[in-house]
Amino acid sequence: MAIAVTGIGVACGLGYGKTAFRKGLLDAPNLFSVLKREGREAADGEIPFIGVELLDLPETLPPRLARTASFPARVALTVLEEAWSDAGLDGIDPDRIGLVVGGTNLMAREQALAARSYADRLAYVPPRHGHMFLDTDIGGLCASRFPIRGFCQTVGAASASGSVAIIEAMSAIRSGRVDVCIALGALQDLSAHDLHAMRSLGAMGSARFSEEPGRACRPMDADHDGFIYGEASAALVLTRSEWAGAGKIYGTLLGAGHVADGTRGPEPNSAGQVRAAELALREAGLAAADIDYVNGHATSTSAGDIAELETWRALDLAHARINATKSIFGHGLSAAGAIETTAVLIQMQAGHLHPTRNLDNPLDAGLNWVGPGAGAVLHDIRHALKFSFGFGGIDTALVIAAPDIERRAE
Repeated sequence: MAIAVTGIGVACGLGYGKTAFRKGLLDAPNLFSVLKREGREAADGEIPFIGVELLDLPETLPPRLARTASFPARVALTVLEEAWSDAGLDGIDPDRIGLVVGGTNLMAREQALAARSYADRLAYVPPRHGHMFLDTDIGGLCASRFPIRGFCQTVGAASASGSVAIIEAMSAIRSGRVDVCIALGALQDLSAHDLHAMRSLGAMGSARFSEEPGRACRPMDADHDGFIYGEASAALVLTRSEWAGAGKIYGTLLGAGHVADGTRGPEPNSAGQVRAAELALREAGLAAADIDYVNGHATSTSAGDIAELETWRALDLAHARINATKSIFGHGLSAAGAIETTAVLIQMQAGHLHPTRNLDNPLDAGLNWVGPGAGAVLHDIRHALKFSFGFGGIDTALVIAAPDIERRAE
């Protein structure tokens, strides 16, 4: 059963909403700079961290409620509001609407700030701290503000969380549990401790490009130096294709693969990635030769990029156009799969592919890259393959098809 995407909400360093996202995605401006949000300060003597942070959040909550909501929860409400309105869900039976939030350990920065603030006055810890830092609070807040009564759950799959949320939402619709399911990739609010740990692990970029932040994020380039963090969140409204009726459809999800490859930490595994892609293609009834566009996980880490290249070669995807969305607004971690799937759909709608920033010396010059070049490239996507991988041996792939020409979203 094909699943239609009928609504989108998005937030990242490019701004809030689909209009800002589309323009920024195709223009690919330099957004990277020193991270300045409180709680991400580098230790004394350390070089500040590089990344992409959101602009000031448009506050729509009453002040009393806003004080009880974490930053990721407030961003989630913002993207959900856009997606809900875009899909026209107000007339749907609330019992037939579900929500899957992708992400765990989402509020680390604010939790660290709270622990520091109340360390010597524990008797004054606000009661709201008993629930607002739980991952389930995002879904609960969303369901309290929107009529979502079918079900609500959180799924954790590290950097594949957004994609796993999509896969779980697809499953909920196909099973008949709900008619509409929203997959929301939540903003993962990293603390300074998290950033230091990721740098120590060798996963996050070093201080090498501290004087030139715009050059730091280099997916699939020979000069890559590790992932660069970017705040992001996205919500996708999913329905059965036939249930969508005559409404707009951004694209259809034809197949999905989600496998465990048997590794524990950050070690990428090409065999697992290939298996996920093969499962997705089989479910879609397609072969790799039918794929004309690949949106890579492409984090800019040495081991990760090289393993993913092996995957693309094994699947014989050299004919397909390939780009790396993280090069534009960084690695959204829990939100990455959701916001990058949104990027696939927006490019599908636009008939253009975004550039890959800093791809000056591709690891494999024989692949059909969309490089840094002179802006967006004309391409009519028919069938796309979207990869997302997560620490802990989690490999996912999605096959996404363009809607019929007359059904393309306006």
